[in-house]
Amino acid sequence: MSHSLPLSCLAALGLAPLALAGCAPGGKELPPASYSTAPIAPSEEYTIGPLDEITIHVWRNPELSADKVRVRPDGRLTIPLVQDIPAVGKTSTELQDYIAGELSKYIEQPIVSVIVNTPEGNFTQQVRVIGATAQPASLPFRANMTVLDAMIAVGGLNEFAAGNRAKLIRLDRESGKQVEYRVRLSDLIRRGDASANVLLMPGDTIIIPESRF
Repeated sequence: MSHSLPLSCLAALGLAPLALAGCAPGGKELPPASYSTAPIAPSEEYTIGPLDEITIHVWRNPELSADKVRVRPDGRLTIPLVQDIPAVGKTSTELQDYIAGELSKYIEQPIVSVIVNTPEGNFTQQVRVIGATAQPASLPFRANMTVLDAMIAVGGLNEFAAGNRAKLIRLDRESGKQVEYRVRLSDLIRRGDASANVLLMPGDTIIIPESRF
């Protein structure tokens, strides 16, 4: 007949961490998000997505400018003199250079500026939160966005969530493969464990399962 040692005995032998580790979900973990006072670093330059609202200003030609024009679902937009401009996937700089090139057919040396007023984010620059949360959603990525930011945006975990079994799926750009990480959402949200807060990247997906019992 086998007997198991109580946890207090295991602790005395220095084996309690190993015993508890067997009960914890596996998977890679990301380093905690930094809370230093260092200046916030910019992220990758934003690329325009469908339904983004932008303003296009043509210097000294207000009649050719467009205020708060929305990119169509097909990824294009229209301004005076230039129709069906391919906007999706371009940065603001790339779009203003394209428009300036098209307007140069009608005016001399046009100076164009593009401002993204309301970014919706294209699919590669969104963060998706699905599963046992109050309101699953696709969120526009922003610089230095963390798991906590995403969970606040979707209303946190629902009552059935197994938050510490949540997964973060991220594309490894070097290998082209998806990598799975463990995220401890219950520790973060319900216990206030700041070490469970991690930085997000554009295209991340957070999957939150429900408790098995």
